[in-house]
Amino acid sequence: MDLLTITEHTAKTGDHRTFYLAAGPETGPLLIFVHGWPELSLSWRHQLPIFGAMGFRAIAPDLRGYGRSTVYSRHEDYAQERIVGDMIGLLDHLGAERAVFIGHDWGSPVVWNVASHHPERCHGVVSLCVPYYTLERGLEPALDLVDRSIYPEEDFPAGQWDYQLYYQENFDGARRFFEANPYNTVKLLLRRGDPAQKGQPTFTAAVRKEGGWFEGAAEAPDMPRDDAVLTEADLRSYAEALSRNGFFGPDSYYMNHAANAEYAAKAANGGVLQMPVLFISAEYDYVCECNDSRFADPMREYCKDLTFHTLQSGHWVAQEKPRELNAALSGWLATKVPGVWPREL
Repeated sequence: MDLLTITEHTAKTGDHRTFYLAAGPETGPLLIFVHGWPELSLSWRHQLPIFGAMGFRAIAPDLRGYGRSTVYSRHEDYAQERIVGDMIGLLDHLGAERAVFIGHDWGSPVVWNVASHHPERCHGVVSLCVPYYTLERGLEPALDLVDRSIYPEEDFPAGQWDYQLYYQENFDGARRFFEANPYNTVKLLLRRGDPAQKGQPTFTAAVRKEGGWFEGAAEAPDMPRDDAVLTEADLRSYAEALSRNGFFGPDSYYMNHAANAEYAAKAANGGVLQMPVLFISAEYDYVCECNDSRFADPMREYCKDLTFHTLQSGHWVAQEKPRELNAALSGWLATKVPGVWPREL
């Protein structure tokens, strides 16, 4: 078997279908990589073959509403409790008692919730960009942690999280903007981080004031593709999936803050995580800024075995800095979760 080969699979849980990519030996220790908005299992293309070659069984699902997984037509079908159910169903399908769960962006609340509601199913948990005890508990915890030295309340009442309120106030408008040209949308969004923007308000802080994304533009502007993050083939794969499914599902992840807060309140052990945790902070991700603000403070209190690692990257860490991420992740696995390190292939 070529351990570098990525294969395609489908898991069925009741009426739900989860498409997933896999690499590595079927008997290897399980790593489950969970993507965010508006991505795909493809987002982990730089991780799956590397960890598969190490002897792990590396898995990356398309979340519900994305790619070749089931698409639903109601906002409530994209609440965290249901998505966590998909992940537990996937784990059962794989015949595994436990896995290490790795999440990014909206995949981070998913893996945090798996860890906090089903700790017996987790060897450890890893998050890129989104710290624990924040967005998986709804939007209010994030609003309380806004850096008011950058976002004065009189000018930016919701700070960098203004765009999330725009979804709630004008969901159809946000969806139309992205769907008008998914190719340009992805090309615009998936870009490397810019060190020069440090300490400045990010564009997500003025979406409502400007009447929508980019001053109420009808569609995403045509920007050059950033080849530091994705190839033309990658871009077309994202755009094709988003053109086929639309943005209702991906955008609905932002429409369940109240339900997600209620679900988070039911976490085991009062929400305290005892298993090993790795958090990857992206220094040039100014929406999820964790190095100079208080955004990561609750995580430090609620994670009892936390490793905090910073990479010089923008938001799309796994695609912009794959080598550095793979090194940080493999080092943590070897030293903090040594019981899951693969035996001889």
